[in-house]
Amino acid sequence: MRVIVIGAGVFGAWTALWLRRRGAQVTLVDAYGPGNSLASSGGETRITRSAHGTDDHYPLWQRRAREHWLDLEKATGQHLFVPSGVLWFAYREDGFEADSLSTLERLGIPVERWPADQLLLRYPQITGNDLTWALFEPEGGALLARRGVATACAAFATDGGELRIGLARAPSRADGSGGELHRLRLADGGDLTADAFVFACGPWLPALFPDLVNLAVTRQEVVFIAPAPGDARFDAANLPTWVDFDRSFYGVGSVEGRGFKLAPDWPGPAVDPDRQDRRLTDPFVDASRQYLRLRFADLAERPVAEGRVCQYEATPDAHFIADTHPEWKNVWIVGGGSGHGFKHGPSLGEHVSGLVMTGTSEVAPPDDRFRLGARQPGGALRTAAAPAP
Repeated sequence: MRVIVIGAGVFGAWTALWLRRRGAQVTLVDAYGPGNSLASSGGETRITRSAHGTDDHYPLWQRRAREHWLDLEKATGQHLFVPSGVLWFAYREDGFEADSLSTLERLGIPVERWPADQLLLRYPQITGNDLTWALFEPEGGALLARRGVATACAAFATDGGELRIGLARAPSRADGSGGELHRLRLADGGDLTADAFVFACGPWLPALFPDLVNLAVTRQEVVFIAPAPGDARFDAANLPTWVDFDRSFYGVGSVEGRGFKLAPDWPGPAVDPDRQDRRLTDPFVDASRQYLRLRFADLAERPVAEGRVCQYEATPDAHFIADTHPEWKNVWIVGGGSGHGFKHGPSLGEHVSGLVMTGTSEVAPPDDRFRLGARQPGGALRTAAAPAP
């Protein structure tokens, strides 16, 4: 079978790699190349964690994907995973953290509950007396995102896959017949033909399928704060990766000297990923410093080491898209990963590759959560929320 995969972000890269492992002839096409700065998966780090509230499927997928990331790290000799653990700050006894604790314990996934005084004793660089407890995932951490995508694509090429730089045009009815798509047109005038096509284009999906794909593509800013000279307390080796669900902030300790990463998890304005100006804004930096004064006070007035601007591409319910085109049975549309999708990339790629090759998947979710079409917003899996006061 010959398959064209469009999009070399984390979903496209792992789908292409799994398809090649299953014996398909695969061409992976991307407008900018693997790990590029415009892709949602092109930043320095992404969190990998099992906590997903009351949901069973995503914790199990994350554990499976984590093993695939570690296998890729071992096979290639590339450093891809920072085993920092993941902390969740909890303000009350119920809520997302309590639901996650109960679910992870039931599934047998390592998890710990720390009273607030124990948390502050272990990590005195964390400040504030407003916390009730913390959930700790000892086997969570951070994935090196840009490097991880580039490594997966390199493994794909080593296995005999073809990488190609090219801009895909939106397919039209003239490109197919008999319920199948036959060709993919490129902006340079070339055509690609295949038995199957996978569109895993992240924030570019709505432009290709405006009537099918419901994604909010929003601007997201990330800041890296420089700790004081000689201060290693905020390195990833000495501070867990952390998530403040209620206040919609998350962060990663300094990795490879880049600085302490801090980012909000509420959606910014809608953007075009090809055209947005990727410079930090003063209101974002001010909001970040306000949060630092609450939780990491010794960093609040430290300088900005660098910044990143990317985008989320989120479905209303924060579940992914992995479904066949309603008119072309050999076309799969895959996306909607932000902001919890990166860690699941290997599992989603495995799932999609099974659908393409055999029509079934041994790792499919227990429901139709990845369908195209209308969905209800909200729920505990929401990608982003307005900041708490």
